[in-house]
Amino acid sequence: MSDVTDELDDSPILEEVLGDALDKLRVFHAKLAEEGEPRGLIGPRDVGIIWERHILNSAAIVPFVRESTANKQFKTVADIGSGGGFPGIVAAACLPDHQFTLVEPMERRIEWLNECVADMELENVTVVRARANEMIEAIVGTSGTQGGNHGNGNARNGRNSKGGRNGRGAVARGPVLDLDGKPIQARHPFAVVTCRAVAPMTKLSGWTLPLLERGGCLVALKGRSAQEEIEKASKEIAKCGGVRPRVVNAEVGPGLESTHVLMVDKK
Repeated sequence: MSDVTDELDDSPILEEVLGDALDKLRVFHAKLAEEGEPRGLIGPRDVGIIWERHILNSAAIVPFVRESTANKQFKTVADIGSGGGFPGIVAAACLPDHQFTLVEPMERRIEWLNECVADMELENVTVVRARANEMIEAIVGTSGTQGGNHGNGNARNGRNSKGGRNGRGAVARGPVLDLDGKPIQARHPFAVVTCRAVAPMTKLSGWTLPLLERGGCLVALKGRSAQEEIEKASKEIAKCGGVRPRVVNAEVGPGLESTHVLMVDKK
């Protein structure tokens, strides 16, 4: 176990913010404190501030996800570039009535995410080893054309090698495969897409907005340059069907510095 004490270990802020998810997130915290730095998931300076910098920061998106899915029958969330589980693992623990798909291309991080899901007994999480492009292609192939970059994952997908055609003259295709060669099970666009520190919006727009259903919402944790990112990516956002791009301040916890959440609706 790590011999570093987290500044918020005994703080009432944890129960106030995390509520019923706290027990599961204590398991996550302990795993991060012990294994996070040696496995390259957090920096050495983060070990004593995991609660604030990673867990509470990730939980700041929860009210926005909940608001975005309030009137939806299927409360589905895709977390792109899940990495160490920020914000996907944290949000999934806080929202047990939502179904989360964590998308991450790196094998060692997939191993970590699967361990966390098992250790925390999260029953609402699916982990997929893929890039955003494979996920987009899997969904576009079954739900019609979506706006944005469809990626260049053809070399890895399961297209019919004989180029067969269906009854309507379209080229028949098999399932899109993940980076382990397994069929991606996602078939429908998501109500919400989340991410943290993945890429600037000039790139992120094409990786996330095509995954959203009509009326869905991108909820991305961002730094202080979030508004500038929106201005630089205005064309990409619009091209991918994004509307009402905005930045909101999100509370992390009483007395703690707030964070920035960038939101874009899908028309």
